[in-house]
Amino acid sequence: MTGNGVRVSGGGWRCAGVRWPGEAPELAWSRGCDRRVSVLAYGAGLGFRALGERHCVGARGNVCPLGAVVPGRSTGGRCAECARLDRAHSVAADTMADDPRTYRVYLAWFGPGLVKVGITGEERGAARLREQGAVVFSWLGRGPLMAARRTEEVLRAALGVPDRIPYARKRAERGRLPDADERATEVTVLYGRAVGLEGRGWPESLERLPLEVVDQVGIFGLDRADPPVRSVRELVDGGVVAGRLVAAAGPDLHLAVDGPGAGAGVVVLDTRLITGWQLTAVTENDVRVPLIDIGGGGVQGGLF
Repeated sequence: MTGNGVRVSGGGWRCAGVRWPGEAPELAWSRGCDRRVSVLAYGAGLGFRALGERHCVGARGNVCPLGAVVPGRSTGGRCAECARLDRAHSVAADTMADDPRTYRVYLAWFGPGLVKVGITGEERGAARLREQGAVVFSWLGRGPLMAARRTEEVLRAALGVPDRIPYARKRAERGRLPDADERATEVTVLYGRAVGLEGRGWPESLERLPLEVVDQVGIFGLDRADPPVRSVRELVDGGVVAGRLVAAAGPDLHLAVDGPGAGAGVVVLDTRLITGWQLTAVTENDVRVPLIDIGGGGVQGGLF
């Protein structure tokens, strides 16, 4: 527990990353097959020290049978075997053609020129968009999985947009966002081009949804926080990350740091880097792990 009431687990609990089931981020924890979460709040302190080695988080809710150690810079947090198992059972692997659930196709905007098309299960609502750190999005259509997948492929080709964007690019753009009207414009234009494809590659079984531009800047707290200047490159045994949570987007937590170390200012912690670590709470306000300048700058040795 930090000084402001945000829980950081110990006693064998390992972090499983950030979840966005609603409009507030949560840190997930695992210990064997046990699970729990800590709801995060902007303005609260969050601090921890990493202990020991980083271990594979397993796959599909199962513990890694090897108890494998994984590299500190891996954003997957899984050994090669668990990563293959996790991928094989994902929607992206196209191995679930008979999935009876309804899926939605969306356009997600992360910054000027950074738009992607994707799909998500309808029952998840906008959780997938928050998990990706989509600043603005709109639904395009809904229907069976294979129709949604086919539409995604058609739109990628017709609109010239990808299905993935490197996370470092999303992070770099997040600190220099245009105003709300400009954020909405690119999504609105692409939506118009997308629906113009009805009857020309758009599957009949996919129901078109009306344009509804959703801006998530307020949910993420980006309208109230200073732009980040550095991000955590990796954790190490004994490394400290501690500050005041001022914003969050996707897996990223934005921490205002006042300590004397190299991380003074707003530092981004990609929580995919802390999965598999055992963490213990600290009350200080400092960052002492390797950092990298956001936007492609140099690496800083902020450990000691």
